[in-house]
Amino acid sequence: MRDHRRLKVFQLTDRLVLLAYKHTGSFPPHEQFGLTSQIRRAAVSSAANIVEGAARHSSADFRRLLLIAYGSVRELEYHVSLAARLGYMAPVATAQIEDLASQSGRALRALIEKIR
Repeated sequence: MRDHRRLKVFQLTDRLVLLAYKHTGSFPPHEQFGLTSQIRRAAVSSAANIVEGAARHSSADFRRLLLIAYGSVRELEYHVSLAARLGYMAPVATAQIEDLASQSGRALRALIEKIR
């Protein structure tokens, strides 16, 4: 078992969750169960899958859950891009999330490759 709090990928995705919540709070009410929910869910999924994977005893399970976390980060990037194009998210907020998502994705890929 690994301590997820010590993993760089967890620290990055945890920050991503906080940014996702911060920058979706002002979305239109009709998006509460749409993009607001999707962005938050994808962000939480990325961090939660890292936590779950770190708690697993096998490296294969850990790697599988890291792959799911990676997919969630990529999904988040799409939802944020869509929200920006719809005018729901300011350019500065979009850039913050996109930058952190990119860092998270790179860190996840590196860890996934290391576990092979």
